[in-house]
Amino acid sequence: MSFHVQGKTALVTGANRGIGKAITEALLVHGAKKVYAAVRTLESAQPLVDAYGDRVAVIPLDLADPKTIQAAAEKAADVELVVSNAGVLKTATALSSEAIEALQYEMEINVYGLIRMAQAFAPVLKRNKGGAFVQLNSVASLRSFPAFATYAASKAAAYSITQGLRAQLAEQGTQVLSVHPGPIASDMAQEAGFEEIAEPASLVGEGIVAALKAGEFHLFPDSLAKQVGGAYQGFATQVIDAIMNEG
Repeated sequence: MSFHVQGKTALVTGANRGIGKAITEALLVHGAKKVYAAVRTLESAQPLVDAYGDRVAVIPLDLADPKTIQAAAEKAADVELVVSNAGVLKTATALSSEAIEALQYEMEINVYGLIRMAQAFAPVLKRNKGGAFVQLNSVASLRSFPAFATYAASKAAAYSITQGLRAQLAEQGTQVLSVHPGPIASDMAQEAGFEEIAEPASLVGEGIVAALKAGEFHLFPDSLAKQVGGAYQGFATQVIDAIMNEG
């Protein structure tokens, strides 16, 4: 399965900053007809409108509010590519007093939010000839880090959901891409203490365009991610892809 962004209509959650903004810009640079910038605060995406005009349509969406997700799916009825980018991170270890609270919040946004997005937009993509669904996971989906163990747990769960979506959405001709960045220049990387080694967010945007075109399921866009991805590739090929092929 292969997806080309040229001439397509896309939706990106969390499009106003960081990785989401870089993804939005990459899609537009590579010829996307229009991108719905799905954000919690409409004014935050105004710089994208100023730069790209009516090729950017700003719409409200909050992953914690199912009503806004459904409303966005109704508004963006012409969407052919959905990028589920928005997420949250709490620096909580498994033994910290706030671990349960942190994990509940991260699961609400990073996992339940993904499920809500898939449930709302899968029918839209089906009506629009399949299209593609991109989920921003993390290297932490594959390898936990003690300082933010709860975040890693939520991203591991999101990756599991993404694998399930890959199989289910293939039945309607929808390509699924699981993106696993390492430290990328963003507010989240700063919160995690990775700003000194963080790489440009443009790597993610450009990587998504290329991976969709190549029909890939996994994308490891930056240096650390490529190291993790290289080590993981054997398992991914022999187990993850094999199960998909059997299905």
